[in-house]
Amino acid sequence: MIELKQQEVWFLTGSQHLYGEAALATVAADSRKIAGFLDTSGKLPVRVVCKPTLTDPEAIMNVCLEANASPACVGVITWMHTFSPAKMWIAGLTRLQKPLAHLHTQTERELPWDKIDMDFMNLNQSAHGDREFGFIGARLRLDRKIIVGYWKDEDVLAKLDSWVRAACGLAESRRLKIVRFGGMNMREVAVTGGDRVEAQIQFGWSVNGYPVGDLVGRIADVGESEVDAQLAEYEEKYSLVPALRKGGDRRALLRDAARQEIGMRGFLRDGRFGAFTTTFEDLHGLKQLPGLACQRLMAEGYGFGAEGDWKTAALIRIMKVMSAGLPGGVSFMEDYTYHLAKGGELVLGAHMLEVCPSIAAGKPSLEIHPLDIGGKADPCRLVFEAAAGPAVNATLVDMGGRMRLIVNELDVVQPGHAMPHLPVARAIWTPRPSFKESCEAWILAGGAHHAGFSRAVPPQVLEDFAAMVGIECIHIGKGTQLPALKNELRWNDLAYRLAR
Repeated sequence: MIELKQQEVWFLTGSQHLYGEAALATVAADSRKIAGFLDTSGKLPVRVVCKPTLTDPEAIMNVCLEANASPACVGVITWMHTFSPAKMWIAGLTRLQKPLAHLHTQTERELPWDKIDMDFMNLNQSAHGDREFGFIGARLRLDRKIIVGYWKDEDVLAKLDSWVRAACGLAESRRLKIVRFGGMNMREVAVTGGDRVEAQIQFGWSVNGYPVGDLVGRIADVGESEVDAQLAEYEEKYSLVPALRKGGDRRALLRDAARQEIGMRGFLRDGRFGAFTTTFEDLHGLKQLPGLACQRLMAEGYGFGAEGDWKTAALIRIMKVMSAGLPGGVSFMEDYTYHLAKGGELVLGAHMLEVCPSIAAGKPSLEIHPLDIGGKADPCRLVFEAAAGPAVNATLVDMGGRMRLIVNELDVVQPGHAMPHLPVARAIWTPRPSFKESCEAWILAGGAHHAGFSRAVPPQVLEDFAAMVGIECIHIGKGTQLPALKNELRWNDLAYRLAR
């Protein structure tokens, strides 16, 4: 599973020598107090490391360069305890390559009205120290997250958590390796393609194809004892249909599915891949479409995209990292079909096989059913309903020279009817702001039929991530109005054309 506690954000405090050494000692103590609280609050998924107070350009530049070089550091939080002249920050900020959050706060929540004097005023002047720092951020056109409020307040901690999770997603993005088994997208499909070189320049993703034969060889090397151990895990975690239990007439096909999973996991682990794709148009040498393997590998934290969809595979891996430690799960998803009852419209999301059990409402059922697509043996798969609650669908599309992230808020519901003849994992939702407006907005923006679905990752985390990588983000939700959205899309397209 994904663990973020080995990652760090650095807490940087700005001041100057004008106020004397005693004041600087207080600044340092206050900074340690705030950073220590953030570190031990349990509200952030990473460690918060307090750095020495910054009072001159050289120290600022050095700490920014150190942050760039540290693999543990995913971002920096800045706070101006006193007035820190912002020209000092130019050299450091122009070199900083890690995400920046500007925390606009102060040490004490309330003013000591009966004791306040100029010494207190000079020491606790982040009210205008942060404005000086804010100006230089604006003057340098820096993307940064600005968080305002008392450092112990829940809303401040929640915004920091959102930003930190996006920063962890960015760190993963910059080192992400994606394997495309078969090295191809589904033929004649437009939206799953894209510029892989530009994606590596912008996001850091290394996307490469490998022959299915390489995977087939790894699967063939899996030993029978490994398969036995894998089957024992299936029996512990899932409800197996009779045909797949010991002595069942389809047990051999479950052994094949387990062998596929073990071989794929070994391939991904040894190649240090974080995400992968498959396609049913290239299954040469495989006995069945690897549905169960894809479901379980996603549950371990790998990103996945069907039909060669490497952008969705990358996005799901990044969302898995963002959601580490949170309930709700992340899965590959497809808007499959609609229920168009007037006033009660619903979307049925699913895929042929590959939906992650991390989103399941209960114990999945491990089943086997025919699949007309792919021309292989009947594949094994986990069947379940997704848990109800607020969720998002997110998709990345290549708009020709730039990427666009589209995020739609959803409300997942439990089905009102049984579906005994639909042997796939599925989710049912109502999209926000409404079915018709959501569908029109998604199509206007060019949203794909594949998405990263999650009840763990809120829209704000994805918006923060988009800002960090410098891409367009279209948020479709409760407040969306179609005329305004059309204008937003027009303005974004115009800005891109003017910038070229």
